[in-house]
Amino acid sequence: MGTGKRSTLDLLLEIRFPFLAEFQYQTTGQLVDDAEVFIFSCTSRVYANFNDEVVTIWGAKNVKLLNNGQEMQLSLTKESGSLIRSKQTFLFGSFTMLMKLVQGDSAGTIASFYLTSLNNNHDEIDMEFLGNSLGQPYMLHTNIFIQGVGNREQQFSLWFDPTADFHNYTILWNPWQILFMVHGIPIRVYGNHEEEGVPYVKKAMKVDSSLYNGETWATQRGRIKVDWSHAPFVAFLSNFKAAACKNSSQTNQCSSSSNPDYWWNQPAFHSLSFEQRQLLKLVRKSHLKYDYCQDKHLLKNDQPAPECAFEII
Repeated sequence: MGTGKRSTLDLLLEIRFPFLAEFQYQTTGQLVDDAEVFIFSCTSRVYANFNDEVVTIWGAKNVKLLNNGQEMQLSLTKESGSLIRSKQTFLFGSFTMLMKLVQGDSAGTIASFYLTSLNNNHDEIDMEFLGNSLGQPYMLHTNIFIQGVGNREQQFSLWFDPTADFHNYTILWNPWQILFMVHGIPIRVYGNHEEEGVPYVKKAMKVDSSLYNGETWATQRGRIKVDWSHAPFVAFLSNFKAAACKNSSQTNQCSSSSNPDYWWNQPAFHSLSFEQRQLLKLVRKSHLKYDYCQDKHLLKNDQPAPECAFEII
C-alpha cells in the first residue's frame, strides 16, 4: 500500500474499533469471522480470471490483460474509453473489485464498478470514481437506478490515496439491503422498504467496469475538462469476485435465505450489526460530501424521496 500521513478517520477507527487496525488496509477481501464488519465472503478466496469471466464491450484497444488474467488495465484516450462486462448475469450476491485509479491529473475522467440490468427501465447500482485536478482528491459517486429512475446520488471523499495502490470496493445486494463498502467498511446502505411503498432493485444484472470521458459532469460539475495532453489515462483492476446467484431467472431460489451457499442472504446480512452502524455513521460524518436526501433542489412538495426517511444518519 501507499504510505503517507494517517487520516483522522484512520486514527478514530483504531481507537474505537481496534480490531480493524490489522485488517482495514488489506486488499484480500476475506471475511474475518470474529469481526462482523468484514462481510466480503464466508467462503475461501476464489478470484475470477478476467480472461474467463468478462468480455470487452467497447474500447478493445484500451483493454489489456495482465498477470495471466488476474489483473486488467483499462485506458482512456481522446478516441475511446474502455468497458468490460461479466459474462454471467446475477440476481443478488456480493461483488468485489480491487481498483487502482488514474494517477496525476485525472480531471474529467471516470472509473467505474457497477451492476446493471441492461434493459429498458433498467436497474443499476453504481460506484463511480470522479477524477480531479492534480493535488485534489478523488470523489466516490454512488447512485441507484430502479425502473430507469436514478437521482439517488451520494458522494464521498476517501480517507486514502486511491491512485497509490489497489483498494477494495464491494457492493453487497440481497433482498433486504444494498450495501456499499470500502475496505469492508460500510459507507452507504439502501434498505428494502417495498412494504412502505419504496421501490427496490430486483432485476438480474451483469457487472461492468469502465474508464470513460465524463468531463460534462465529473469534476466540479463539468467546469474542469479533460486535459488530453496527459492521455492515455490508465486504471487497473484486480481480484474481481462475484459470490452471487447465477440462476438469475429463478427469483425464489436466488432470494432464499435457507441455502447455506447463498451466505449473502443469511440473516446476518439482512441489516447492519451494531458495529457496522457505528462505522457507517463515523464514515458518513467525516466523508459524506453530497446527499440527494439533503438536496433542496430535489424536494417534491417540500419532501425528500420516500426512502430518505429510512436512512441511517
